Amino acid sequence: MRYWESSPSAELRGFVSCLWGHGAAPVEGSQLVVPDGCVDLIWRAGRVEAVGPDTGAWVSGLDAGAPVFGIRARPGMARLLLGVPAAELQDLRVDATELWGSRGRDLADAVDERPELAPALLERFARQRLTEWEPDPAVAVAVAALDDPRPPSVRALAGRIGVSERQLRRRIADAVGYGPRTLVSVLRFQRAVRSGGEHSLADLSHRCGYADQAHLTRDFRRLSGLTPKRYFAPDQAAS
Repeated sequence: MRYWESSPSAELRGFVSCLWGHGAAPVEGSQLVVPDGCVDLIWRAGRVEAVGPDTGAWVSGLDAGAPVFGIRARPGMARLLLGVPAAELQDLRVDATELWGSRGRDLADAVDERPELAPALLERFARQRLTEWEPDPAVAVAVAALDDPRPPSVRALAGRIGVSERQLRRRIADAVGYGPRTLVSVLRFQRAVRSGGEHSLADLSHRCGYADQAHLTRDFRRLSGLTPKRYFAPDQAAS
């Protein structure tokens, strides 16, 4: 079973993290999915599914002989793929026809007919959405500032952007799917995931903005259900 990721076209790079896919598995399997602040549109076996922002880990089943393809929006860009406030789909996975009606059905049918074109068709859907939707510039600034080992307070960030603290919290929740505190935790966890086995846990804690190694371990248990040691074990598959 081969998992791959590819960069989107230049037009989408500020909005889309990647296009991705799983090759057809020879036998049934599963994949651990952990929070990353992103949302996805996923095609599998005749259905396009919208995956909302996660606050905890879940296991995705993989059917034997069935490829899976997806497109992933960056944190703060959820409406590009969902069309509704991201908080409405927190920890949910829904058929795209519930969000997009006939457009969702047409997308699923198009990929069914030519699954080898799935990445291009998903990308085309996202490009069409860019003509209909404007990202929130305050959220883009906030997400970039909060993705830091020493993030600013929400009050300081709101003052820097020029909005009220309450308004900033609401706009982040609409665009990301949860508030600033959870977002900071998820982005910090993802920094640790990317650094992986390159560092000791004590060093990883310091580099990624955790108070200490115990803080790192608590976050890993809460967001992945695993200890850092188990998460980074060679036989542990996660995305």
